Amino acid sequence: MSVMKVENLVRDYGDGKGVFDISFHVNHGEAFGFLGPNGAGKTTTIRHLMGFLKAKSGTCTMNGLDCWKERDQIQSELGYIPGEISFFDDMTGTGFLKFMTEYRGNRGDNCQKELLERFELNPKDKIKKMSKGMKQKLGIVAAFMHDPDILILDEPTSGLDPLMQNRFIDLIEEEKKQGKTILMSSHMFEEVERTCDRVGIIRKGKLVTVDSTAALRERHVRPYRVTLENETIAEAFSKDFGGVRDGRSVTVTAKQSLEEIFMDYYRGEKNDESGIV
Repeated sequence: MSVMKVENLVRDYGDGKGVFDISFHVNHGEAFGFLGPNGAGKTTTIRHLMGFLKAKSGTCTMNGLDCWKERDQIQSELGYIPGEISFFDDMTGTGFLKFMTEYRGNRGDNCQKELLERFELNPKDKIKKMSKGMKQKLGIVAAFMHDPDILILDEPTSGLDPLMQNRFIDLIEEEKKQGKTILMSSHMFEEVERTCDRVGIIRKGKLVTVDSTAALRERHVRPYRVTLENETIAEAFSKDFGGVRDGRSVTVTAKQSLEEIFMDYYRGEKNDESGIV
């Protein structure tokens, strides 16, 4: 069952900027990775899903609710990390978390203590005194603390050190096991590969592919031909690497990483739209 639906979404800012006829869905219990460089249209799409922007053309829905008309209900029930988090700098972290709980109609902060400990964050300081990494941790706690069933995460590990990035990946894996529905945009290919079931790649406001990470790798393989000193060595090499031998030469195929696949699309080596949904 689809939880999030983006259908034929268009937002044209002129000069080729915006999103153009974007369509995809995110199923219940699925983690969907949204990949693209700055300016490709990821955040614009997410802002439509959050109800911050009204679609000029097309529709965005969440559990059947219109993301613009019923945005108040949607925003109070999901967890959201914006790409650029804005805080009330004169608040303490504790004050901000209390504000978020009240904004959601006092919909619990059951996980707050565990999240603060996991990310080693003391929220008592004034936000204006916090580092970027601390502010990002505060945003993560605010997004997850009420145990939402739907999460929209725009560059969620920006500013985190590698240890905290790994802890965030562990958190996402735990949320998936609980059946949460997750849309995550990221520049961190490893976290997308480790956590996402399907991936959408956006280029210049258009989706160039949507598919599972496994299917993308199956479609993007590279052959390598190696010539060895003699046939005996070639035979051994072929057995070790699963290649096909032809005399002293062995041809092997290697699946590309998600980062390599992404770069293929952005170098223009691929233009496959067959995976768009």
